[in-house]
Amino acid sequence: MRIAVFASHGGSLLQAIIDACASNSPSVEIVLVVSNNSKSKALSRAAKNNISTMHLSSSTHPQEAALDGAILEQLVSANVEWVILAGYMKKLGPLTLSKYRNHIINTHPALLPKYGGEGYYGSKVHAAVLAAGEKETGATIHLVEAEYDSGPILSQVRVPVKPGDTIESLEHRVKNAERNLLVATLTELSHRRKAG
Repeated sequence: MRIAVFASHGGSLLQAIIDACASNSPSVEIVLVVSNNSKSKALSRAAKNNISTMHLSSSTHPQEAALDGAILEQLVSANVEWVILAGYMKKLGPLTLSKYRNHIINTHPALLPKYGGEGYYGSKVHAAVLAAGEKETGATIHLVEAEYDSGPILSQVRVPVKPGDTIESLEHRVKNAERNLLVATLTELSHRRKAG
């Protein structure tokens, strides 16, 4: 299964996929890593593992339509089958969404539909969970549609909120669960592809 991973910052989810691929599980090949941030650690992680990288953003393509077209062109030329949004902080354009419909997945650090949508990302999600006094949170992997954090849910994992949790401690546990869930979901998708 040939995938492209989109990431904006540290790339810890990308690293989890790289590590899983190195141990031959799942049967997935990362053929491209794209970031909207030229200084993102995700790009350096990819380069260190000899994975092709691209910086595509409003600074490389100021017009949204041109950026969408450039992203799609890179995906098609790399024969990408699935797109993985792993901490990618931008919406994909209509050309890319249409071409890869039902083949784009996103990870989100909460149990959607709770704590999803515009403005809910990173530590802001965990702060909201703690402020609401939730007893559990988790991570979600879902198919991507036009709006933030919308689309059918593929998998979820629950993470308890512990007494005395801080934003940082909760984020750490959710990130670990999210990484494991992403690798498990990709494994499942690759097995389905083989079977189909």
